[in-house]
Amino acid sequence: MSKGYRIHASTGTHRGDRDYQQDQVCLLHHQRNDGCLLSVVADGMGGRSGGRKASDQVMLTARQLFERFDPETDDPSAMLRQIVEESHLVIKLTAVSAEQEPHSTIAAFLINPGGDSHWIHAGDSRIYHFRQGQLVFRTMDHSYVQTLVNQGEITEEEALDHPHSNILMGCLGTDNDPPVDIHVAQKLGPGDALLACSDGIWHYFTPEELASTVAMLTPREACEFLIQKARSRAKGMGDNLSLTIVKFDPLT
Repeated sequence: MSKGYRIHASTGTHRGDRDYQQDQVCLLHHQRNDGCLLSVVADGMGGRSGGRKASDQVMLTARQLFERFDPETDDPSAMLRQIVEESHLVIKLTAVSAEQEPHSTIAAFLINPGGDSHWIHAGDSRIYHFRQGQLVFRTMDHSYVQTLVNQGEITEEEALDHPHSNILMGCLGTDNDPPVDIHVAQKLGPGDALLACSDGIWHYFTPEELASTVAMLTPREACEFLIQKARSRAKGMGDNLSLTIVKFDPLT
């Protein structure tokens, strides 16, 4: 019988083969509540400065709202939704004032001290939930090719090489409100792991490869390995890469 768990976590980011970095990632531990943490991945788009400003705004908003969050009384999903809505609004205002077109994806999950986890995402940055080295659930991209996959017109493998794989159906900073998907994992425990990442990572791996890597390595080792392997598989054409991994390791 398990005696409980210890949370181990790490982040990773790399410019890849791009001239500049637009991805941003953060892993925040709550200042007043042990066992409460927030993970955020944001993939900015919109040129050298526009995309970075957009992902920066996601990080700033997430930090500010998480600092005020009380896991004992506040609604986690409502807080995540507020991060998306406020980031989206400010990014739109930035576009007006700077005459740029900044956009950003978001994939964020919050873990409460009780072990429940709340997710939100918009765009094609993903969150994966693994248990004992097996995929339990992943987010569905807000993208054109994901729509084709959902309709049965192409397979997941064909989607990776589709000529329109970079077309998003929604994200932060566009004229329309971003699509917002909420997911709740009721109880995480020993053997569970969460991975949030931009498409610069997941594009180069099957879910089985991601699951086994996260299961076999520490979060830091897994971040380093996945970045290195993604860069190798990209063959000099890779996107920015960012990811965060949180594992619930059993106490022995």
